[in-house]
Amino acid sequence: MPVRFCALFVLLSSVLPLPAAETSPRLAVVITIDQFRGDYLAKFGPHFGEGGFRRLLANGVHFSNCHHRHSVMLTAPGHASILTGVFANVHGVTANEWLDRGTWEMVNSVEDRRAPLVGIAPAELGPVAAAAPAKTGRSPANLKAETVGDLLKRKHGNGTKIFAASNKDRSAILLGGHRADAAYWDENGKIVTSRHYRAELPAWVEAFNAERRVHATFGRTWDRLREPALYDRVQGPDDAPGEADTAGLGRTFPRRVTGGKEAISPAFFTAFDNSPFSAEFLGEFVQRAVREEKLGRNTATDLLCVSFSQVDAIGHNYGPDSHEMMDSVLRLDRVLAGLLDCLEKEVGLDRCLIVLTADHGIVPLPEHVQATRPGTPSGRIKTTDMDAAARKALDAKFGAPAGREVWFTRDNAGIHLRPAVLQAKGIAAADAARVIQQAWRELPYIAAVYTREDLDAADASGDTPLAMMRRSYRGAEDRDVVYVLKPYFLAKAGGGASHGAPYDYDQHVVLLWSGAGVPRGERAERVGVDSVAPTLAALLGVAAPNGATGRRLF
Repeated sequence: MPVRFCALFVLLSSVLPLPAAETSPRLAVVITIDQFRGDYLAKFGPHFGEGGFRRLLANGVHFSNCHHRHSVMLTAPGHASILTGVFANVHGVTANEWLDRGTWEMVNSVEDRRAPLVGIAPAELGPVAAAAPAKTGRSPANLKAETVGDLLKRKHGNGTKIFAASNKDRSAILLGGHRADAAYWDENGKIVTSRHYRAELPAWVEAFNAERRVHATFGRTWDRLREPALYDRVQGPDDAPGEADTAGLGRTFPRRVTGGKEAISPAFFTAFDNSPFSAEFLGEFVQRAVREEKLGRNTATDLLCVSFSQVDAIGHNYGPDSHEMMDSVLRLDRVLAGLLDCLEKEVGLDRCLIVLTADHGIVPLPEHVQATRPGTPSGRIKTTDMDAAARKALDAKFGAPAGREVWFTRDNAGIHLRPAVLQAKGIAAADAARVIQQAWRELPYIAAVYTREDLDAADASGDTPLAMMRRSYRGAEDRDVVYVLKPYFLAKAGGGASHGAPYDYDQHVVLLWSGAGVPRGERAERVGVDSVAPTLAALLGVAAPNGATGRRLF
């Protein structure tokens, strides 16, 4: 195709009018893969089958240069941004959990004591949950913005159905939004929901749980789908420095999924969550939901949101350059193929609009960086060392707190200053924050440190490091000092990898559109994940969520 024609096609596709109502898809499907980096399609694509990722690519458009545009790259903020089109400074979800400055307790991003779990008792979740059952309640109450699903519901009411499912509670809940008909997730081998959605599980979900599909995998062997030499060529050695051993799974293939015990125990469910069998389980549940809920058969477009979490678990344990990561992605390709087959049979793929993206990426293991890129600064740091440096600087400037008082409480990559200490010493919070800022700036692995004053005065537009952090900052309820580590450094001792930084390896994620109303091909222009919501809203004939900053992609 001539270059000039390609350019004309891209231009026209951005200005075409909204689709007529009668041509709207019957079912919109938003798929997120937790921690799916933007380079994985190219890296693992040659080894996919025909029915999963390749099927989506053949029938849609791949935005190969898609990035999140906020700083704190975590599961909850990422999922909250996908279908709201706004960032944490608007939707309020800054992390997976954060400190409540009213109670000085950590709260979950989807915690709601008014919405107890349905389908499982807190005692079944372990002693911590049994001791504080109210904290196991879940809902989207902490999400301060509307999703595309909320707008569909507002327009069509019971004429549309909004259904969300994930291995993680926060992923299902934050994608589904406030008005979802249902949000389901996996807890210790059971599919559960909360009272925010319904008082009891539907009969078909009860029947699905009664099949005890998770329990039936106890002792099942997880080995590579393909020959080990292929994984060696693509990823390097199986047993690499820096990998972790979680829940008795070991560091090398093959492994038995038992949790290291002879019978089913809490450790088994952890091992299951870290195996690709958890993605298969979710895929089976979603297929059942499509059939039982008759998705795609309502008077208006239905919305199905699915988030697969297992790739994230593997990245945390073994890193992105492991045999485990490659095998998890190849197996997920098969799960996607099964889901697409189901959608073809039940709805018709030509009547579906499918979006596939991710909430964040993952940093390479520091040990891998050191082995493959000698001389590149990288490493594991201890937050206790950072805290000690901050306390030392404050003590030197203002004198140590009296008695058992402490200067601050840590909250993710930052701290909250304790008001009682500041008041007792007659110190302004801003002055104490500046002392910590200066102390942390002197640490060799710190890229940036911001105080509340810095962020309150910052412009949230643009893509400077300060602007990206402002978009990840909640304001008055948030921390007094936050920091960003330098590239390839992470606060994770022992082994494994993590994410959360404003660097390409964390921000660059997959973005595929496929199906009804979607152009074909690959586009290399840089786009933001915040453009998913306004684009999807336009294709479904509803207004973009209020405050959405992204643009319509086609």
